[in-house]
Amino acid sequence: MRSVKMLVTLGLVAAAVGCGDDRAPADNRVRNVDTAERARRVATAWEGSEAARVWRQGYYPLGDAVQLPDGAFHDDADKRAYATQNFQLRAPLPDTAKKQAKVRWRDGDSLTLPLASAREAYDKLARGSNSGPALTVTAARLGQMTVPTSRGTATVPAWLFTVKGYDTPLKRVAVTPSELPRSPIGAVPEQTNRLGPLAGLDTIARDGRTLTLRAEHGGCDDGPAVTVLEAEGSVVFSASIRGTDDGPCTSELRVEKVTVKLRHPVGDRILLDAFTGRPVPPRQQPVRPAQ
Repeated sequence: MRSVKMLVTLGLVAAAVGCGDDRAPADNRVRNVDTAERARRVATAWEGSEAARVWRQGYYPLGDAVQLPDGAFHDDADKRAYATQNFQLRAPLPDTAKKQAKVRWRDGDSLTLPLASAREAYDKLARGSNSGPALTVTAARLGQMTVPTSRGTATVPAWLFTVKGYDTPLKRVAVTPSELPRSPIGAVPEQTNRLGPLAGLDTIARDGRTLTLRAEHGGCDDGPAVTVLEAEGSVVFSASIRGTDDGPCTSELRVEKVTVKLRHPVGDRILLDAFTGRPVPPRQQPVRPAQ
């Protein structure tokens, strides 16, 4: 097994939505040998692997596919319209002869990817169809936007939709993330209270060290906990459940935000889920799995 230079293993805070605390309670630290060993195995498997090489050459966004207009939203009606994906189209969508477009990074690297049409981008925004409030699109044009990616900030092609009542457009990424490489390590065969999958990555703060993840838990526990193993080429997150109850319990599944702080900035390290052995999926940006 290849050796991996481990930087630090530390406990991180499980925080409720909208809350955060940099202090890590003792019961959130890695105590279970199997959990810690699993994180090390995931880091070791990815270090120097073909999957890591492919990952570092692809386009994997770590932020939202949508950037809202300045000042969004004016009122509760517009908030509800966006939340329910209720849009009204009041202008023809443009056609473009371009079939491909480039993603460009600040270091000069670029990657050519298939370009989504204005119709495809609009349909991903406007999936709702109800009699409630709606946002009205009056024009669309091809432009660009910047998004955080696994290789740093990139400028990507985007469809810019003019929304009635707003001075700046709503932007929607016009390219699809690269295909995920096949993971060099398989998933844990069964979810337990000791280890389970993460629901996704929510945000990475500007400091590169403060991350908000989404973790799942049930209705009869004390919420999720996340521990982290920082390695030279990756950061491995282990999600678990705190305070499980063996008695009668509802089967509801809850998703809670968990704020964690790393000792070192993420940089170009791969963010991995210890349970799945795969990169942590970003919020609202599902990437296509390898076939």
